[in-house]
Order: sequence, then structure tokens, then C-alpha cells
Amino acid sequence: MLQVENPTAFRHYIEAPTKDDSLIAQRVYNTYKQMHTYQCVDFVRKQHDRWLKFDHARMPIYQALEKLNTVVDESDPDVDVPNIYHAFQTAEGIRKAYPDQDWFQLIGLIHDCGKVLALYNEPQWCVVGDTFPVGCQYSDKIVYCKTTFENNPDLNNEIYSTKYGMYSPNCGLDQCMMSWGHDEYLYRVLLNHPTCTLPEEGLYIIRYHSFYPWYEYFF
Repeated sequence: MLQVENPTAFRHYIEAPTKDDSLIAQRVYNTYKQMHTYQCVDFVRKQHDRWLKFDHARMPIYQALEKLNTVVDESDPDVDVPNIYHAFQTAEGIRKAYPDQDWFQLIGLIHDCGKVLALYNEPQWCVVGDTFPVGCQYSDKIVYCKTTFENNPDLNNEIYSTKYGMYSPNCGLDQCMMSWGHDEYLYRVLLNHPTCTLPEEGLYIIRYHSFYPWYEYFF
């Protein structure tokens, strides 16, 4: 289990790192730069059309977890190990804190399984990293928001570039189109699975666990 001595030292992002910064810092910034350039309404719709037919592969959950042995999250500034480590660490941490909520422990184990997208020729900028709504003005709470969005095509759209964009005030998260990645994919896979019995709050965790701008707003 990873021992955290100083939790405030985690998720430290270097704005526009130079060659003198660590290779991890440069990798993380470049991943977000590409993400914030290409994640737009049109792109997300195309990803929905490509992936939500659920016609790429069938596998049990543990096989998906094993595949995460080959995935190192290029957006993570703190951990440089295969994602399966993170899966078991998260499940074990939840087991210790919530021993009677087995569904929650399962959510911790599988929450990143959608990252198997990276094994099907998907660049990591549309698989990993923090998520955010598209189709409206980008929040200043988004990581690297000041230096990475200038080439995003939605900034030139007269609707998508406004505060509420294609939404109405207080419409709720369920009405928002999120940037495409492992969260939305796994959520949709579980919804499509006829025998899935995870509670609604578990599915909500899966779908929004990378929506850090929301956390920043409230906490």
C-alpha cells in the first residue's frame, strides 16, 4: 500500500514546464495540452458513436484489470506504475474505511477499468486525466486552463463558448456532455450490462470520479 506522508504534495501540476522540469511533469502537461485542444463537442459525439456500440471486445472484469498491468497513466503527476496497482490500493483503502459496503469496495477496484481504451489505439489524452463538461465555457478550475485551451475549436463557437453553452441553468449533471474518457466509457458499459446490480451512487462515482473541477468548486 502506498504510504502518503504529505497528501497536500499530491496533484501538483507545473504550468508550462520547461526542459529543466522532470520528464513526468512534461509528460503530464503535454497530455493535458492535447486533451484541451481536441476534446470538444464534435469529438465527444464521434467517440460516443465509435465506442457505445460495445462491439470491440468482451472480457470478465479481472481480465480488464490484468490488462491495466500495461497501462501507465500519462496524466498522473504522482504515480508512475501500472494502473492495476492503483485499482487494488483503492479497493483496499475503501475496505478499511467502509468494511460493510462491499459494493463500494468493488467500485474502488474497477473504477479505472475503462482505461483499457488505451489498448485499442486510443491516445491517452482521450482516455485518462480530469474530465469536464464540453459545449459550454470552460471552467477556470480545470487543470492548466490558462495555457492549454487556446486551440480548442469550441472557443470559436458562438454557443459553446458562452457560460451555459448548449445547456440551461441548473439542468443537472445528467444533462451535461462530459469530455470523453475512461469514466464515461465504463459507466456506459455498466449501464449496458443486463446483470449489473451496482447502486446508483456507485455508477455516479464511476462516471464523475475524475471531474476534479467540480471538487475544486465545492471543496
